[in-house]
Amino acid sequence: MDRSWDPACAAALAALPGMGPAALFALLAERSPTEAWAWVCDGRVGRPAGRDGGGRQGELDLGAGGGMDGRRGTRRVPWDVVARSVDVAEIRRRLQSAGIGATWPGRPDYPARLGEDPQPVGALFWRGGIDRLSQPAVAVVGTRQCSPDGRRVAFELGHDLAEAGIVVVSGLALGIDGCAHQGALAAGDGRASAAATVGVAASGVDVPYPRRHSDLWGRVARAGLVISETPPGHPAQAWRFPARNRVIAALALMVVVVESFEAGGSMLTVDAALARGVEVGAVPGPVHSPASAGTNRLLVEGAAPVRHAGDVLGALGMDARLSPPGRGAGGGDPEGAAPARAVWPPPLSEAEAAVLGAVGWAPTPTGVVVERTAMTLGAVAMALAQLQERGLVDGGNAWWCRRSPAPGRAGARGTKGT
Repeated sequence: MDRSWDPACAAALAALPGMGPAALFALLAERSPTEAWAWVCDGRVGRPAGRDGGGRQGELDLGAGGGMDGRRGTRRVPWDVVARSVDVAEIRRRLQSAGIGATWPGRPDYPARLGEDPQPVGALFWRGGIDRLSQPAVAVVGTRQCSPDGRRVAFELGHDLAEAGIVVVSGLALGIDGCAHQGALAAGDGRASAAATVGVAASGVDVPYPRRHSDLWGRVARAGLVISETPPGHPAQAWRFPARNRVIAALALMVVVVESFEAGGSMLTVDAALARGVEVGAVPGPVHSPASAGTNRLLVEGAAPVRHAGDVLGALGMDARLSPPGRGAGGGDPEGAAPARAVWPPPLSEAEAAVLGAVGWAPTPTGVVVERTAMTLGAVAMALAQLQERGLVDGGNAWWCRRSPAPGRAGARGTKGT
């Protein structure tokens, strides 16, 4: 059976209208992309009888061409007609220029767990090191609208798991996802011994989404791997996000949710994990925080509590030889800021000490800090800015939280005057 490397034909097949993961898997499980594309061009393979979005199983129409789109009541353009306007040579040139590879059922680099999945992946496009998919992986996911504490926890989990040789998988989104990737990248900076990170995209691997994460996509592709079922050059469609989440769950030994509202993409990933027998962990959060409502509910329902990477490794039966929680990340800020170098604890003014005492370890609204200190808003804002510069609090205009001491600071406690 021909299994020659032909990503251009695989990309052309994946871009056909109505072609979803299930139909593509059925097509490529029996023939190479070159042969499958020839069948399409000859009219021997038609569009699935039903919509094949989101990985739902659709039956290929062998020998049929057109038909009606039952969802819209319009005539579906036959695949062989579409194929006549496709320049496979141009697709091949673009893939080579962008350094994009592809794999599909039957290739040695195709992940077996994705082929054996209840909703298998038809073709997987990638930039980076495809060998990352052969390493043990843990997914770290959560809401885009996360708290400063959630960002820090995600960063530290990503860093410490990577330090322990675990590939950190996430969805390249804003918030928790991005911080987990950044933490893993910080661990692997300049050292091949540390595992890297895998970003699972809903758009093509050459179409960063969101656009403000373009730099992060490039860093993940260089140090780790970016993968997607979406053909290169194509933006994400709504149904591809839950489909993307199932891939995240399928690749992971455990899915860890850092912060999540009651509903959202993170909970879809959890559902996909549970359906596949993948263990789920959750980071506890403040009971009154909407951003922790979903994770706290998961804990009530039996998810493994996760305080740090050691809990993850323990739940998986792995060696948990890690730096102390909150210190393995090198004190790095999830947003990329350098850690402060003040002596711990730094000398504080009376106002700064009062404000620091009013800020909790959980996200604290600015108004609550004003109320607790009985200071003016301007005085509180000034003190918070000074505390943030010292690395003692994290946050913004709306809410603030205490920060753990960076490495090297904890040992300075009680050493003054010695």
